Parts: sequence; C-alpha cells; structure tokens
Amino acid sequence: MKKYQKLIVSLVFDSLGYVSFIFPPFDFIWAPLSAYFMTKLYKGKEGKIAAVVTFIEEALPFFDVIPTFSIMWLYTYVLKAKSKAN
Repeated sequence: MKKYQKLIVSLVFDSLGYVSFIFPPFDFIWAPLSAYFMTKLYKGKEGKIAAVVTFIEEALPFFDVIPTFSIMWLYTYVLKAKSKAN
C-alpha cells in the first residue's frame, strides 16, 4: 500500500473510533479490530507497539478522540523519515 493510501485508510480507521460516542458497545468490537488493523498497516516493532496503544485507547472510555492511526502515519512517514535524512 502506498504512503497516501495509508493516510486515507488511517483517517477512516480513526473516524470509525468515533462511532462509540454514538454507540458505546462498538468499542468491544472495534478495540481488538483496530489493534489487528494497526499491525497490518504498520509492520515491525513499531506496528506492534502502536497496536497495543490503539487497543488500550479504543477500549478506554473517552480516549477515542486520539487519532492513533494518523499519529502512527505521521511518525512513520514524517518524523521517522526526517530522522533518517539527518
């Protein structure tokens, strides 16, 4: 998957996290699914760590506003890329 395709998918997944504000039981389904999707989008150790963070963030009430997938995209393609360039 290309860089900007991942950004779009990340934005969609972050948006899905907001469903629990309307339908709170959605978190029971979305928390493990979001962790799984995170490991598929972002490979390696960083992806696994992000999956744990995503699971916890989605499982806890009121933390769904954190755009974890988008933050991981920024880390992968902006911050990490910038540190490799230096």
